[in-house]
Amino acid sequence: MPEDPIAHSELSALTRRYEETAQKTDREFGIVKSDLTALRLQVGNLDQKVDGPGRLNGLEQKIDGFLSEQRSVNATLVELLSGLVGKDASAG
Repeated sequence: MPEDPIAHSELSALTRRYEETAQKTDREFGIVKSDLTALRLQVGNLDQKVDGPGRLNGLEQKIDGFLSEQRSVNATLVELLSGLVGKDASAG
């Protein structure tokens, strides 16, 4: 059965869009991670100044939860996009 040039072209376009989106997601996640690191430093500085570390500790736990949730969302996006292009993301 000969290859379908249209299907091959569409698959190439999907793969390219997937890779571009993955790179953009990685960059955006890096920015969010950097911003959250800066926020943690600010919270740490406030923690030293404020007489209520329990409340700030709760904020830190919420930030940790957000990071975990973001990682989960990113993994789900990679799985969904990989399924669309028929390529296993963990294969390299």
